[in-house]
Amino acid sequence: MIMAKARLHDDAMVQLLMEDPEFAQVYLHQALLDIDEEGGQEAFLMALRHVVEARGGMASVAKKAGVSRETLYRTLSPSGNPTLKTLLSVVSATGFQFSHLASITA
Repeated sequence: MIMAKARLHDDAMVQLLMEDPEFAQVYLHQALLDIDEEGGQEAFLMALRHVVEARGGMASVAKKAGVSRETLYRTLSPSGNPTLKTLLSVVSATGFQFSHLASITA
């Protein structure tokens, strides 16, 4: 039951991000601001996963980022431990830059 609710939440977030592409920047910005909090790293990876799914899906973004789809799934999993290089590539493949995510005002 919990997994079903989590999936519904994930689907709803992806749908919202698809309907309002500008929200993706605010969403990632807030996740980045909270990254040092308890659970913040996992939350950032989940937010990035939602944006990836809304911006064309895992296969498309993986190709743009120059990583395999499997690597992208592992990178964005709750236990993912991506390198900075991979994160920069994935964020860039979604149309953003870390420097802009850190500096926007919501």
